[in-house]
Amino acid sequence: MVSTLLPTPSRLLAEQALSRAAGAPLVSGNAVQLLIDAQSHYDAWLAAIRGAQTRVLLENYIIRDDEIGRTFLDALVERARDGVFVAVIVDWMGCLGQSGSAFWKPLREAGGDVRVFNPPQFGRSLGWMSRDHRKQLVVDGRQGFLSGVCISAKWLGNPKKNVPPWRDTGVSVRGPAVAELEAAFADSWTAAGASPLVFEPLLDNEPAGSVALRVIATQPAMAGMYRLDQMIAALARRSLWLTDAYFVGIAPYVQALCAAARDGVDVRLLVPGTSDLPVVANMSRSGYRLLLKAGIRVFEWNGSMLHAKTAVADGQWARVGSSNLNIASWLNNREIDVAVEDADFAAQLARQYEKDLENATEIVLAPRRYRRGERVRSSDARPHHPRHMGGSSSRAAAGALRIANSMGAALTERRVLGDTEAGTLLGTASLLALLAIVAVVWPAVVGWPIGALAAWFAINTGIRAWQLRRRQQNRIQDIDDD
Repeated sequence: MVSTLLPTPSRLLAEQALSRAAGAPLVSGNAVQLLIDAQSHYDAWLAAIRGAQTRVLLENYIIRDDEIGRTFLDALVERARDGVFVAVIVDWMGCLGQSGSAFWKPLREAGGDVRVFNPPQFGRSLGWMSRDHRKQLVVDGRQGFLSGVCISAKWLGNPKKNVPPWRDTGVSVRGPAVAELEAAFADSWTAAGASPLVFEPLLDNEPAGSVALRVIATQPAMAGMYRLDQMIAALARRSLWLTDAYFVGIAPYVQALCAAARDGVDVRLLVPGTSDLPVVANMSRSGYRLLLKAGIRVFEWNGSMLHAKTAVADGQWARVGSSNLNIASWLNNREIDVAVEDADFAAQLARQYEKDLENATEIVLAPRRYRRGERVRSSDARPHHPRHMGGSSSRAAAGALRIANSMGAALTERRVLGDTEAGTLLGTASLLALLAIVAVVWPAVVGWPIGALAAWFAINTGIRAWQLRRRQQNRIQDIDDD
């Protein structure tokens, strides 16, 4: 990608900038295989687990207690009984209501170890918000997988109800980059409260191919993936095709995409038409107009759910993994992606993108909301709309986002307000006036919620202060004992 985006004398500088932005070095000598949709993932993952000889490291946001989850559990238990080191990390929030300690009991009894990432605990008022959103598997230090796919039958759809499988994307990796995946798992393992893992380096770890890539294992507040996404938007010269499940672009990234489109770059965004999180889908739709006015082409997938998170730029650079284009992935979660600098792999992902557009509908500003693009046609089957989707909560979320954007512009004067935003500001002013009246006439209605919230933060902040003071006293005691 670098050689096509910039003149040759600037190539080394660009490579250095990408490495620093992502916080990840470029690793050569790898073989990468593209995996499309859950069934191909599950087949490859299970085959790797069942063939493991030394260690299996599995980290996934959701592992559900259903037929797919139990198939994976059985495979893990079988390897643990044969003496293979089996370590699993699941996210507390992701698995809430999906699987619990009883589900993992057979694996623990067989000698495997399971860690639940970041359950709620006193002393951390908002600590529970940080999630482990990674989906990766590493086997024997030789083969690694990362993806957007969770371990749940939901990804396979429901043939009995004519619900097609979810659309998702991942990769299989062999070569030196697998060590980077193991290091990322080991970091999450320690963060989940377990003892550090140390792996013996492979003596015969020869290059497996010719692909150069970066393993980008992000942590909360580090923003490595965000910096890289921003830089790719700035460097792309011909094309930037994005697929995202939960796109809620923040202003600096949206501005970067718009600037690229106005500069002649073919910028495309493919998002779900029907989402498992309709609130997020409506927040995403609230930002379409700005993208479309800048010349960015926006498409909505016509299938049951589009869950892939990919990017391909200039036919040379590609990204696949668990990171969504929103602030939760960029700043709050643990995520893992690969950024591949290989023309053959990028071309393969670009072909898949064009294939996906055949089952998508393009969104336009006028004369109608929808039109069929030259490369786009709707599928013959009607898209599936689960009964729980849509509704007032989705519209409320989209409205809240519009109000926040308009109020932010009005208060900070960092953006020129459009004429259409007058109604939003008038409605917001009316609501604020009503809140002021309620606060004056019935202060308890406003005071009790504020008091409860203050008490919660006071308790947790006090516990945190006590923990820090105790740690300081123990350190002083250790020094005195020495």
